[in-house]
Amino acid sequence: MTEKPENKQLADRVVALVEAAKKAGADASDAVVVRARSRSVSVRLGKVEGTEASESDDMSLRVFVGQRVASVSAPANADPAPLAERAVAMAKASPEDPYQGLADSERLAREVRDLDLCDATEISAERLKEDALAAEAAALDVAGVTNSSGSGASAGLGGLVLATSEGFIGAYEATRFSRSVSVVAGEGTGMERDYDYSSRLHFLDLESPETIGRNAAERAVRRLNPRKVDTGRYPVVYDPRVARGIAGHLASAINGASVARKSSFLRHLMGEKVAADGIVVTDDPQRRRGTSSRPFDGEGVAGEKLVMIEDGVLKHWFLSTSVARQLGLPDTNGRGVRGSSSVNPASTNLALEPGEQTPEELIGSIKAGFYVTEVFGQGVNLVTGEYSRGAAGFWIENGAITYPVSEVTIASNLKDMFLNMTPASDIDRNFGTAAPTLLVEGMTLAGN
Repeated sequence: MTEKPENKQLADRVVALVEAAKKAGADASDAVVVRARSRSVSVRLGKVEGTEASESDDMSLRVFVGQRVASVSAPANADPAPLAERAVAMAKASPEDPYQGLADSERLAREVRDLDLCDATEISAERLKEDALAAEAAALDVAGVTNSSGSGASAGLGGLVLATSEGFIGAYEATRFSRSVSVVAGEGTGMERDYDYSSRLHFLDLESPETIGRNAAERAVRRLNPRKVDTGRYPVVYDPRVARGIAGHLASAINGASVARKSSFLRHLMGEKVAADGIVVTDDPQRRRGTSSRPFDGEGVAGEKLVMIEDGVLKHWFLSTSVARQLGLPDTNGRGVRGSSSVNPASTNLALEPGEQTPEELIGSIKAGFYVTEVFGQGVNLVTGEYSRGAAGFWIENGAITYPVSEVTIASNLKDMFLNMTPASDIDRNFGTAAPTLLVEGMTLAGN
């Protein structure tokens, strides 16, 4: 990123801001510029509904005076001296926080690895429009589709430049391209909606507009004429795009910030079994072309790949420097993400790793069960682990997916779900949170 002239200027600005903070009386500081560029086109029924473009370079400075901390934000072209003076004055008036501070200098990245996150391909608004129209047209060509909820395509870039008073200076950029479409099948009260999308760092890695359109249409048509089913306890199979949400709940539960706030149902279970035998969960910020990859985190630390859960046993929390200190742990593990005034931990390329059985083999073993393709509602309590979601999908009978099902609720506790979970072999790693098809035994289904 710093090879480009404009980005070299941003690097100079954050360095100047750190130097200004020192002159203003800060004991330590770091400064960051977050760069964002985006362009998108949305269409519906063959006509353009909207085009959007945005550009921003937002700068923030965090200063430490003793155990007091403050943060200020401004446009990237702001004068560093008054900004630094204001931040230091704010810090002096703030309460002490014994956990705040910069990452240990020994943990800072020594080099910024090239993770192939940036695609220099220039995509015009005309090309975005053509792709959105092509996806919608392909969907509308499928028999049974009666309307479009819209289609879109976008291209964007995000970047970060970070400097600290410990001498770290680093920068990186990542591009993002996407296509999506949502359509309606059926008529009147029997209408059903579904969607498909593709999002990648590199333009040529995207699914074609035609593929996305057909997938969305076929999913919508398959959902027509749903039935209800009887209440009972059944095995539930989560489609991968819904299973990613289950992996996301797990990521939230093993976030060190949630543990420190005592808002995670797994907070007392480090080193203990929290998932079924064989379950492995990894997190890798350095994966090449990874959707959530980064050569260093919001504190300048280059995180390494971690096995968060190994054979069902919890091994790590996601940590930033302040959260590690709050939990009495030796150090961050490079999962810090910049916020408006702080750095908090988060997952990167999280994967609930696949198992050995194919989805067909998992489903083939079920006499009666539910295959979930959509969940809705807010019924997940990460403090207690209670889980209750509205759901739609398909009924499994004698090892085969049969008729569509809607208007049901599935419920359990995440503790029990993780301990009774079997992953299939079909993981798609083109998502920041990845998971294969998941079988969860013994869930309560509320239907008729």
